[in-house]
Amino acid sequence: MKRILFIVGLVTMLAGVAWGVQRWNSFQASAKTNQFNEDVDNLFVALQQYKERIGAYPVGSNAEVAKALMGNNNKNLIILVGRKKDLNSKGEFIDPWGTPLRIYFSGEGVLVRSAGPNKRFDDSTVLIQDDYYRSN
Repeated sequence: MKRILFIVGLVTMLAGVAWGVQRWNSFQASAKTNQFNEDVDNLFVALQQYKERIGAYPVGSNAEVAKALMGNNNKNLIILVGRKKDLNSKGEFIDPWGTPLRIYFSGEGVLVRSAGPNKRFDDSTVLIQDDYYRSN
């Protein structure tokens, strides 16, 4: 009888630990998603301010867009992007998972893509896509 109670207790404890780990992972994923959304909102505001003051959105790669917002433009105008924005060693804006964002401009709109937690764009090896897209 003691052996059965011990096994039931052990199984219950392991189930509790598994539940706790799942909840923690879910909390962390939600926090990074919220950070991504906040960062992109700030980037949209900065890009809109840039367009209003310079006359057009910046052009070029992620790093070139970051440089343009930091004053490398024809008016030497610096546009702040909310809190201190994370940049990688190449000077590119990165998502909360450390992957460079992809920034696309089309007419009046901007599309920002993140590779998400798996750090790969358009990964066909997973069942659930984890890429994030935001447009203004």
